[in-house]
Amino acid sequence: MNSKPVVIIGAGLAGLCCARHLKAHGCNFVLLEAGDEVGGRVRTDIVDGFRLDHGFQVFQTAYPEAQQQLNYGALRLRSFDPGALIRTGGKQVLMSDPWRRPQDVFAVMMNGVGTFSDRLKLARLRWRVTRGSLEEQWAQPDSTTEQYLRETNGLSADMVDRFFRPWFTGVFLEDRLKTSSRFFRFIFRMFALGDAALPEEGMGAIPKQLAEGLTASQLRLNARVDSLQGLHVQLQNGEAIDSQALVMAVDGPEVTRLTHGQIRSPQFHSTTCFYFAAAEPPFRQKLLMLNGDQTGPINNLCVPSNVVPGYAPHGQALISASVVGSKQDTPDLEGAVRAQLRDWFGEKTDQWSLLRSYVIRNALPDQAAPFRDTPTSPKIAAGLYQCGDHCETASIHGAMVSGRKAAEAVLRALSLESGSA
Repeated sequence: MNSKPVVIIGAGLAGLCCARHLKAHGCNFVLLEAGDEVGGRVRTDIVDGFRLDHGFQVFQTAYPEAQQQLNYGALRLRSFDPGALIRTGGKQVLMSDPWRRPQDVFAVMMNGVGTFSDRLKLARLRWRVTRGSLEEQWAQPDSTTEQYLRETNGLSADMVDRFFRPWFTGVFLEDRLKTSSRFFRFIFRMFALGDAALPEEGMGAIPKQLAEGLTASQLRLNARVDSLQGLHVQLQNGEAIDSQALVMAVDGPEVTRLTHGQIRSPQFHSTTCFYFAAAEPPFRQKLLMLNGDQTGPINNLCVPSNVVPGYAPHGQALISASVVGSKQDTPDLEGAVRAQLRDWFGEKTDQWSLLRSYVIRNALPDQAAPFRDTPTSPKIAAGLYQCGDHCETASIHGAMVSGRKAAEAVLRALSLESGSA
């Protein structure tokens, strides 16, 4: 029996799910994390009593893999209301989900975004993406999201530009809607079938729950990998580990570094998030506010403390403002964001204090159309595997699925090796 461990590099969601699956099957492994805590891009900082996720994030309760791997009750999830506020023409209007909030039907019909025909086409779109299995949805023809909305579903330019573009710019982190319609259909289905939610202790509670049950010898923090030589792992502290299999559960750029350029990183999209503290929220709905005019740097604004009061100290509000794409290059970005906030909500925003800003360089892998028909294989070479959302879909679901699949591939290979020994 081989006493060498399976080495997993990176304790983000993919690496953690890989580790959990190996542990469940009694496999010897060690999970190496360069940072001081688990989570990768899904982390939460505590700043002056506020919970600041690393960039604005939400959790979709309908994710099938998450339903299998997470204890939702222990996360104490608090849900957004279905829909969004749209800031357009100097006012904010409601775009709600009339299937889940029929009391909002009249307000949605009269909000001035899109046409009556768009409402009927939106109902047909919702029906299309929620019927059948995920596999059947994925097998449908691919196009860009914009083509799918405008040409396949016949939605008007006004509906796309004032609602879908700002909404899915925040999801895809690109504003041309060139992302695969396969990915769009998956995400739209998740919104339709479940809730967008936040854990009471922040998004970082998700990886922390996944890490529960891993021992200190199985999960090693502050263990940065310096280099790889085959299945030999060299740490920056001088320690060396010989593995029987190696799983790279790190972002694409790090995979490229560790493989000396043999594996090319996919393109990633970035985002910048500003967190402000305020004496009171600019609105009290549990909704995301979208920039329907597409002017100014802000793509979307949220008050997380409206959804989870514990995101802010008692008597205060936490506000996030997210900037995407080339607008992050705006000179004096903080000043431009503050100017837009003042335009939207008035002089009271002058009293909002900046808690922290996050620049997330490799926030999401690009998944432009035409997208692959099948997920990327976890196996790279003999004994070498990869996982991460860049291997599946750019989502929490995709990261978790890829981690499990990498573990399954490792277990199959080790079983074959032991059977032939």
